[in-house]
Amino acid sequence: MNLKTFKRKSITVSSENLVATNLLEPNQKLPLVIQPVVDGINLVNWASNNRGWIEKQLIQYGGLLFRNFPVNTHSEFANFMQAVAGELIEYSYRSTPRSQVDGKIYTSTEYPPDQSIPLHNEMAYSLNWPMKIAFFCVKAAEQGGETPIADSRKVFQRIDPKIKERFIQKTIMYVRNYAQGIDLPWETVFQTNNKSEVEAYCLSAGIDFTWLDGNKLRTHQVCQAVANHPQTGDLVWFNQAHLFHISSLKAEVRESLLAVLNAEELPRNSYYGDGSEIETSVLEEIHKIYEQEKVIFSWQAGDILLLDNMLVAHGRKPFTGARKVLVGMAQPYTSK
Repeated sequence: MNLKTFKRKSITVSSENLVATNLLEPNQKLPLVIQPVVDGINLVNWASNNRGWIEKQLIQYGGLLFRNFPVNTHSEFANFMQAVAGELIEYSYRSTPRSQVDGKIYTSTEYPPDQSIPLHNEMAYSLNWPMKIAFFCVKAAEQGGETPIADSRKVFQRIDPKIKERFIQKTIMYVRNYAQGIDLPWETVFQTNNKSEVEAYCLSAGIDFTWLDGNKLRTHQVCQAVANHPQTGDLVWFNQAHLFHISSLKAEVRESLLAVLNAEELPRNSYYGDGSEIETSVLEEIHKIYEQEKVIFSWQAGDILLLDNMLVAHGRKPFTGARKVLVGMAQPYTSK
């Protein structure tokens, strides 16, 4: 569903008479849009005083879009995140390139602008992840650059029961090879140059690791395919098998990698938890379901999109022109 134009639908005003909530479309519950009804509202102060209400809406809708508030800087964004979710967390055990802006505020994934980023839940390739993630639009792209979102509960419900059962029983294994020039080096992923610190992290996180010649590292980790939301009890599709699998690469990239590497040496790949191959047709079906469930809206400068990271997946559309979207994460959770 492509929601390019903003339409006011069934507006309700909060008891404080300071904000109004509405939906982009009457039958589309994601995201809930929250806007001020009077000028000059300090979003951080308002959020601090209404944290319980925000949490209730987030659990119900999964995603909240704060629009037309006077938010202009990354520090204001960081203060907002702390007001609604507590202390921010570091982007550790990384899977994509990002730059640290200040403190624990980062750029969104720095892939080339002509590339799409498929829908996914943040750090669903691990046993630890943030419960909250938020995006702050400093500058919208001239064209494209939207951040599609999708309800992970609906994705789970759409997947064929036989496929779901297979993934639930077998779980998912992620294999990663860290080497300079092919994918992220281990120093970037683990944010350290100390091998002992990497080993300690892996041992604590349930990651099997092997040091290879040439300062290379290979890891294996078995993680969930499906997860229970700790507050709602909802079952959600929660993994990144479709992103890590070699089939997610463009054909020319895949062929060039396989010309010089064997399957075990690929920068990243996914398998069933027992090491058996995941059928490409199954992953294609999952991609299709994400496409069916995705919701797209155009960014406006100053927008903040707050997501429950388990309830809602996110991605990125290709874009032209300058684009600056920042990200912050909070409330670490572990499934172990």
